[in-house]
Parts: sequence; structure tokens; C-alpha cells
Amino acid sequence: MRRCLDLAELGAGHVSPNPMVGSVIVHNDKIIGEGYHQQYGQSHAEVNAINAVIDIFGDQAEALLRESTLFVTLEPCAHFGKTPPCADLIIRHGIPKVVIGCPDPFEHVNGRGIEKLRNAGVIVEEDILREDCEFLNRRFFTRVRKQRPYIILKWAQTADLYFAPEGNEQKWISSHLAKTLSHKWRSEEDAILVGKKTALIDNPQLNVREWPGRNPKRIVIDRNLDLPEDLKLFDQSQDTIVFNSKKTYVKNKIKYLELEDFDHYLPQLISYQLYLMDVQSLIVEGGVKTLELFIKAGLWDEARVFTSEEYWGKGLKAPEINRRQASRTKVETDVLEVFFNK
Repeated sequence: MRRCLDLAELGAGHVSPNPMVGSVIVHNDKIIGEGYHQQYGQSHAEVNAINAVIDIFGDQAEALLRESTLFVTLEPCAHFGKTPPCADLIIRHGIPKVVIGCPDPFEHVNGRGIEKLRNAGVIVEEDILREDCEFLNRRFFTRVRKQRPYIILKWAQTADLYFAPEGNEQKWISSHLAKTLSHKWRSEEDAILVGKKTALIDNPQLNVREWPGRNPKRIVIDRNLDLPEDLKLFDQSQDTIVFNSKKTYVKNKIKYLELEDFDHYLPQLISYQLYLMDVQSLIVEGGVKTLELFIKAGLWDEARVFTSEEYWGKGLKAPEINRRQASRTKVETDVLEVFFNK
């Protein structure tokens, strides 16, 4: 199952809004095939693992499969989506035993895959490393259970807890390695959000130029549509969403979405709109007011905070979160702390 988890992680940034899933097939205590869900809309992990056995063993494959155990991190699907049901494939190949990490909460699966397997005489063992399997797919589980994206807060602060200089000055805090890591994170999530002031002062591109991978959707909050169109956010290079109070329309890759109420439940409204657009995960990068908007609403799941060695003595104070630190890692000259909102 740990090998399944390692394989599943290889799908990060490629399978959303599907879950990341890994699978191995074991015959006489030896892995004879393995696979993972590589791309949204393409074959699931179980399919790739079974096909690996067929590719390697040819005519012997069917006999081996009928004596094997299939391990998979998430309950096999039992419905027709973009691909046929994996439970049917397992039954068709006569695999006698399936070991599952955790059940799938999606309404079209949710126990039906397990039921279908058992009704066909397959031995099913459940909840192996369940906590690890659910943590791997915390984005998928949040979207299904809470009808909103998994929300990651991210910022950098000085050693004396300042977030940015006073006024409209732009000043970099964290190291180059921290920047590279941030771009890697962007490649793994569906969208990244900033407020109007950050868009105006920093003029960010919000892409993954420091890391190979896909660019996230760019999101900016611009209540009165005051931002100038020559900002990098509006260069049409990637999908961009502008939440505002004025109008809804589309201009090539830029989608302007009007929200009815900017004064009440703004983060909740944004989160639900993103859920409707199949955005499964969101990084909130700033500025301070935007981050505090989500913090005060309790609407966040994870926070990643870089603290540099610099002391500024003055500036805008960084946000505060009242949660126990989950991990602490040295990243070049910075310290990265990760918090979870449980």
C-alpha cells in the first residue's frame, strides 16, 4: 500500500478534479504490475496496473491475475464516467482479492465499488493505511464533502513577522529556493488567488516559470474593476478569473464574474463559485487583507509560511493563525512552517 501511495503522488497536478490513485498487483508476495492515474480523463490506476501485467507476461497474464491480489489506495469505481468501471475490469480478469486503502466518498461510488466486488465473490480488505490514503487525497475529499476547494494559505514573513513594506514599495523576502518551491506548489494546485493591491503593486505573473508543469488558473479580487488591463495578470497567457461587483463577461481567457455581495461571506461565495467551476484546490497568496479574509472566516485547510532571517523593524505585520505547527523545514536561508486547520 505504501508503494501505491508513492505511485499515486506521481499524478499530482495532472488528474484534478479526479483523485490521485496508485495500484499494484501482487502474486506470491511479488509485485508483478503497477500503475497510477496519470491524466484526467485517461485510464485509472487499476487499469494501468492490469495492463502492465499483460504487457510484461503476455499469454501468462490471465493465469497470474487469477491468483493475484490487487492493492489500490482508493475504492475502485463502479460507474461509467470518462472511463468504464474499474470494479467490472477486476471482476472480468478474475482477480480473487482486492485490498483498498480508503472508500471513495463520491456519490456515484461510495461503497458501490466494494459491494460490486463482493457480490462477484471477490475478497475485499478495507482501510489499509486509511489515514494516509485520505490525506493524500485531501483536496478531492474536501471538494466532495464540503463543496469547496481545498484552500492553502501561503506567505513569506521576516524574522520580526513583517509581511511587506509600508506604502506601495515592493520588496522580496524569501530565498530563491523558496520561490522555486512555491512555483512547484503552483503546478500541483488548480488555482492561485491574490487581492487587488498585490496585483497592482507586485504585478505578478502567477505562473510556474521556475518549475516544469501546468500553470494554475489565476484569480484576482477586483471589486470595482479598477485594475489596469496592461498588468501581467491580463496578458491572456493562462485562464484568469476576476471576481467583481460590476459585471459578468468573458474576454478570451479572462472570465469576469460578478458577485452579488462583497460585504458578507466573500470568501465563502468565491469558494462556492470555484467549486462549481471544478476547481479542486486553491492557493491564496495575498496580500494581508486577502489572507485575513479567509483566516477570519475559518475557511482554510493548510498554511505554508516562509520565515526569512531578515529583520525589518517596520512594515505591514504578517497574518496570524492560531493553530499548532505540523512541520518545520529549513529551505535555504528560510524556515518553512506548515499548519493544518483541523
